[in-house]
Amino acid sequence: MFENLSHLSLQQYWWLIDSLLGALLVFLLFVQGGQTLIYTLGKTNGERDIVVNSLGRKWEFTFTTLVTFGGALFASFPLFYSTSFGGAYWVWMAILFAFIIQAVSYEYRKKESNFLGKKTYEFFLFINGLLGTILLGTAVSTFFTGSMFSVNKLNLLNLSSDRMPVISSWETPFHGLEAVWTVDNLAFLQNLALGLAVFFLARTLALLYFQNNIDNEEINARTKKCLKINSVLFLMFFLFWLIRLMFIEGFAVNPETKEIFMEPYKYFNNLIEMPIVLIIMLIGVVLVLLGLFMSIFKGKDNGIWFTGPGTVLTVFALFLIAGYNNTSFYPSTFDLQSSLTIENSSSSHFTLTAMSYVSLIVPFVLAYIWFAWRAMDKKKITLEEIESESHSY
Repeated sequence: MFENLSHLSLQQYWWLIDSLLGALLVFLLFVQGGQTLIYTLGKTNGERDIVVNSLGRKWEFTFTTLVTFGGALFASFPLFYSTSFGGAYWVWMAILFAFIIQAVSYEYRKKESNFLGKKTYEFFLFINGLLGTILLGTAVSTFFTGSMFSVNKLNLLNLSSDRMPVISSWETPFHGLEAVWTVDNLAFLQNLALGLAVFFLARTLALLYFQNNIDNEEINARTKKCLKINSVLFLMFFLFWLIRLMFIEGFAVNPETKEIFMEPYKYFNNLIEMPIVLIIMLIGVVLVLLGLFMSIFKGKDNGIWFTGPGTVLTVFALFLIAGYNNTSFYPSTFDLQSSLTIENSSSSHFTLTAMSYVSLIVPFVLAYIWFAWRAMDKKKITLEEIESESHSY
């Protein structure tokens, strides 16, 4: 089946899969957002235990999706891996560190031998929520604004050096951190805006999740108050980023010569020229706003089941316009022709074919996550339930 597809069709298929995984990851970052609200919502030890245990039952979903997304993206587009992870390593190391301390915190927060104390691990969870969301959002924004790197595949033929030949080189000493503080152009504002949008989106989703998952009057009252503030901040930063994205020049690919060039209104044109993607985005935006409206103005506690899928659809559409329709998904602002596309950075036809057969298990994995989620959330979490359990976070 897959072996009969062209190389380009397989590349497009895998960009679709990677985009879906990336969209699911952004939704599941509500765990990180909730971790930044532990002391905002929990004023007593018992209330903080409720918040942490509510998140603790889901944090592995986020961690697993992050690993799966990264693994799938790097396996299907290995040149992206060698360029980004090998060049912008300070950003990726910071993200990795943030997720390591998250895993440690959930494991040791309530251990009897915890000599650091609960507050230390709660602080670690806050750091994970802050860095994990802002840095991931900033990194994704560079898919549209570009990064300072160069690629020279001819280096593979350089056998005169004692060192292994390097295809990709990062052209700044900050190795990815320049995305949020380079002030010689407005790209850093765009990147930072998406980072903050993801941060406040994660907090908004967390608050909607708490409404649907926690049975505690004090926490629920604080949740409603925080939801208004965080949803407004999310919409403000996201709309700034999205509206500006529609007007900036994008990194286009000449389908005949494969030359990279700057095209005015490229990402807006991508939406118009791919009406299915436009429809997906519009449905996603409507669902996000509907979930917020139901929760804030109607007092419903099921807003997460609208805003969550809406988030997945919106982010999915954004990933699609970053890589489809002859677009460079990882552009270089140092050397335009070094920009990466789904065609010049992918694995071989054989590798993508083999991976495609493995991808057939994805629907079963998603079904398992769905049923496991529903089983854990049959009833809202209470302090009495936590205290009666033999294992709690």
